[in-house]
Amino acid sequence: MKEKYDVTGMTCSACSAHVEKAVRGLQGVSGVNVNLLQNSMTVEYDQNALTGAQIIGAVQKAGYGAAPHGAAPAGEQPPPVSGAPGELRQMKRRLMVSIAFLLPLFYISMGHMMGLPLPSFLTGGENALAFAFTQFLLVLPVMYVNRKYYIVGFKTLFHGSPNMDSLIAIGSAASVIYGVWAIYRIGYGLGHGDSALVHQYAMDLYFESASMILTLITVGKYMEAKSKGKTGDAIRQLIALAPKVATVLRDGREVELPIEQVAVGDVVVVRAGERIPVDGTVIEGAAAVDESAITGESLPVEKRVGDPVTGASVSKSGYLRFTAQKVGEDTTLSQIIRLVEEAGGSKAPIQSLADKVSGVFVPVVIAIALLSAAVWLLLGESFAFALSTGIAVLVISCPCALGLATPTAIMVGTGKGAQNGILYKSAEALETAHAIDTVVLDKTGTVTEGRPQVTDLLPAPGVEEEELLRLAASLESPSGHPLGLAIVGEAARRSLPPAAAGEFETVEGEGVKAKIEGRLLHGGNRRMMEHAGVDTAAFDADCERLSASGKTPLYFSCGEEMLGVVAVADIIKPTSKQAVRELQAMGLRVIMLTGDNRRTAEAIRRQLGIDEALAEVLPQDKEQKVRQLQSQGRKVAMIGDGINDAPALARADVGIAIGAGTDIAIESADVVLMHSDLLDAVGAFQLSRSVIRNVRQNLFWAFFYNAVGIPLAAGAFYPLLGLRLSPMFGAAAMSLSSVCVVSNALRLRFWKRKAHVAKPIPEEPENHTETVERGNRQMKKKMMIDGMMCAHCQSHVQKALNAIGGVRATVDLEGKCAHLTLEHDVPDETLKAAVTGAGYAVVSIEAE
Repeated sequence: MKEKYDVTGMTCSACSAHVEKAVRGLQGVSGVNVNLLQNSMTVEYDQNALTGAQIIGAVQKAGYGAAPHGAAPAGEQPPPVSGAPGELRQMKRRLMVSIAFLLPLFYISMGHMMGLPLPSFLTGGENALAFAFTQFLLVLPVMYVNRKYYIVGFKTLFHGSPNMDSLIAIGSAASVIYGVWAIYRIGYGLGHGDSALVHQYAMDLYFESASMILTLITVGKYMEAKSKGKTGDAIRQLIALAPKVATVLRDGREVELPIEQVAVGDVVVVRAGERIPVDGTVIEGAAAVDESAITGESLPVEKRVGDPVTGASVSKSGYLRFTAQKVGEDTTLSQIIRLVEEAGGSKAPIQSLADKVSGVFVPVVIAIALLSAAVWLLLGESFAFALSTGIAVLVISCPCALGLATPTAIMVGTGKGAQNGILYKSAEALETAHAIDTVVLDKTGTVTEGRPQVTDLLPAPGVEEEELLRLAASLESPSGHPLGLAIVGEAARRSLPPAAAGEFETVEGEGVKAKIEGRLLHGGNRRMMEHAGVDTAAFDADCERLSASGKTPLYFSCGEEMLGVVAVADIIKPTSKQAVRELQAMGLRVIMLTGDNRRTAEAIRRQLGIDEALAEVLPQDKEQKVRQLQSQGRKVAMIGDGINDAPALARADVGIAIGAGTDIAIESADVVLMHSDLLDAVGAFQLSRSVIRNVRQNLFWAFFYNAVGIPLAAGAFYPLLGLRLSPMFGAAAMSLSSVCVVSNALRLRFWKRKAHVAKPIPEEPENHTETVERGNRQMKKKMMIDGMMCAHCQSHVQKALNAIGGVRATVDLEGKCAHLTLEHDVPDETLKAAVTGAGYAVVSIEAE
């Protein structure tokens, strides 16, 4: 059983360490993770050996409150999320009251030292008792509004698990007790005419120290809480994306329901401008949907019947009806939120040292404070000097900085990753990613698009390009083969309807043949052409070139005459080359695994500059390849699509699933990239390095602060340098240390992925269709276009350009450009006028 509990009373890392120790000591507990930021605890335990009530009892015995997540412990309020508005308002009120009484107290106790006037009833030896008692009355309200430190501090002290509140409670209480004792000594001196005794104790009361300690600690806690509240901004922004209501068809009528009441199978209605409430599949209508919140895609995506829609995306135009398939906690957005919360609440291995120190920190500090006071008394210093030293040690020591060093950076880092489509499943994955030195890439769907596309058209002399494509699509329409479907898809994109195919036949290992418009057509490899008696010599050199580039050339003939060659390939994603170069610039070795033949693998390796390509690897062998690399001492990250790569993802030191987070990807991988972009893997490694660097800075500051602050407060430098720390400065330093650690972690909110290398200019037209005619290479141009937002825009621009005589255009929506093939010279002004006339802007026109 894995169960989450809310815990009350925790204020510092010593608290979380005591709670964790108390629960971990129970028989049947296999894992405990206490989150100080979220005031929560996750416990994995054997139900047959332990019950939830026993776990809660162990926490209560340690001096804290606990209850199953969402239910408040008896007699207590639910623990507030750190930095929540209610908690901040309460702390602000405490702070205002503290300051209101501190200022007059400080004026009375210190004003005369600065030459400031005091009321007559407080001056003079005969008024010393009124002077002291007025300060005592002013410190009482400050102690009362900050009574939480005493309640929690002494409670945990008596339970044998002292925490930071214990240090504050002991230090401030000792100051006040000494002040009360001083009042009695002043009364004794007045009664016995001992003016020296009266003056000694009137000038050494420490009420202002107690008040200043409590106020400064509250200032620090308030600033810390405000900062810690910002660490959860990313999760709150994700939660805010979730719609609160949905329009559902019930009994033929549209009914608006709370999102919690939407069930699987409901028909949901979404109009323009509305947010899609749950995940589902479109059954009616069409719309342009903004999915940027989920996938990061900046352009709206056209959704039609049969297309999936994702909850939290926004319909920009049109009308949709879809069937709800994932609701509640099963939606993509809910899974993202759950991953971010779990990662932010988990512990990184680097935190283990701080946890060990925190567990014994407070008892050691109390011992040092007592020892310091005793040593100074033995050395002949006054009791006031020794007491001041002991109090300074107590209030300068800060277990908070140690406890906050790692979790604040982890929470901000995982939240920032989620905003950029990078989901870390755990803090351990986030930490491990920074140490990776080898990246293994799956080819299909990771480096490439994952679906074949037409890349080149080589028509025979006298055959038009569109005629070749139309006849090829007509022949391939009945086949259902992935390569054939790529040809059919390209013809559909160019609005070339296929003709009916009769007497269709598949020839195993060669291709297909059928009668098209009364003529016998063949399509396939060179062996099929040879068996059909077709001479392919004029195309062999080009086909050899295409094959060397990792493309698959398909021959097409009519009777014994060649129609031409259509090349098909799983094209490389536009950002893959940039991603590989950036990974290498970060010092990572990049290896590609693929089941393709060696020639194709080598072609892609050469095009992308990958260090090594392993070809003809079966899915079940990928895990073994990762294991081999690890046996060589390498830290390996595996990047795949999360389905057939699952074993390799699980074996790798860090498994990264690329794609929109399938269930298998989330289960198998340590990191999920929502944008299906390899550049996000670069971002995942960069963010990991930034977070761990931030954690190390925080831990260094926390250890350095305590290593220097405690000896300074104890008076270790006083005999030689005369340096001594007052309790008031110690309290200020303690507050500042926690604020510094949290503020440093918050710098990660401004993290952005950095390009280590300049963005490369494509060296070859890999991702668009090329046309070559025998003996005549046609003029090609590339036009960059601004303003295209959807498939309708793409169609308008393509239609406008193709209407120009001698121009054949293919418009790339993602690249925001058009690839033009010109039969003869066409002025750029003519091309530009066609696009601007369609309502779009031309950025540039250049030769390809």
